[in-house]
Amino acid sequence: MLLQTVVDIPHSTFELKPTDTMLFVGSCFADNIGRRFIDNRFRATVNPYGVMYNPASVMHTVRRAVADGTVADSGVDFAVFTLGTNHVYILNETGEIVDNCQKRPQRLFTEKNLTIEECVECLTEAIRLLRQLNKDTKIILTVSPIRYAKYGFHESQLAKSALLIAADTIAAQENVAYFPAYEIMNDELRDYRFYKPDMLHPTEQAVDYIFERFKETFFSKEATCFIEEWQPIRRALGHRPLNPDSKEYLSFIEQAREREKGFLEKWLNVKQQ
Repeated sequence: MLLQTVVDIPHSTFELKPTDTMLFVGSCFADNIGRRFIDNRFRATVNPYGVMYNPASVMHTVRRAVADGTVADSGVDFAVFTLGTNHVYILNETGEIVDNCQKRPQRLFTEKNLTIEECVECLTEAIRLLRQLNKDTKIILTVSPIRYAKYGFHESQLAKSALLIAADTIAAQENVAYFPAYEIMNDELRDYRFYKPDMLHPTEQAVDYIFERFKETFFSKEATCFIEEWQPIRRALGHRPLNPDSKEYLSFIEQAREREKGFLEKWLNVKQQ
C-alpha cells in the first residue's frame, strides 16, 4: 500500500565534498537549508545581505558579494539559489528593481512580475559572475515551497510556474542541477502536519526531511562520513547540564572540545589553539 507519492531524484552528476565552499542565496527557505550546512560545519555563506525572493535580487546579491569580497577571489565551489517569486518592486525614481522597500510608501514603487525570459537572464548573469572567479562552480537551483498568500494563491502558483520553467531552462546547462524541494513539499509532504500554524511555512521536521533528500542527491561518500562523524560531537557540545560547574561536566565538555579540534584538523585542516 502506497501512503505517499515519492519524488524520484537521481543522484547528481556532481558531488559535494566536505571541503567545498558554498554560497546560499534566496528566500527564507535558503536560510533554513543553509543554516543546516553551517550547523554541520560546512563552509557556507548564507544570504549575506538578507533574504532575497526573486531572481533579480539573487543576481544583485551575487554581484555585490563578488564586488565587496564576500565571495573570495577564488570563488565558490557550489552556489545554491532558492527562488521564491517572480514578483518585484521597481523604484519609480530610478526605474531599478529594489531588493528591499525598507518600509517606504507603496506609491514610490511599481509592482511587476518578471517574465520567464527575464528570470533566465538574471540567473544566467548570476552564474556568469561566479564563474568569472571559478569556472568550475556548480549551481543548484530550487524553488521555495512556501506559498505567497499576500498575492493570492492563484497568483502565487503562477509565479512558481514561471520560476520552475526558468529553473528548468537553466538546469540544461553543464554543472547546473535542479533540486525539487517544491515538489517534495507538495507531494511527499502533502499534509498540514508538515506546516507551521500559518499553514504556509514548512515545519522544522519538513525542512529536515528535505535536507535529507538533498544529502542523498548531492553528497559524496566523504561528505556523508563527515556529517555522520560530526553529529555526536555537535550533540555533546550542545548538551545543557543541570550543573555546568560540576567536575563531571567540565571533563565531558573538555573531551568534546578535543574531539571537535581533532575533527576540524582531520577534515578541514583547521588547527585550533
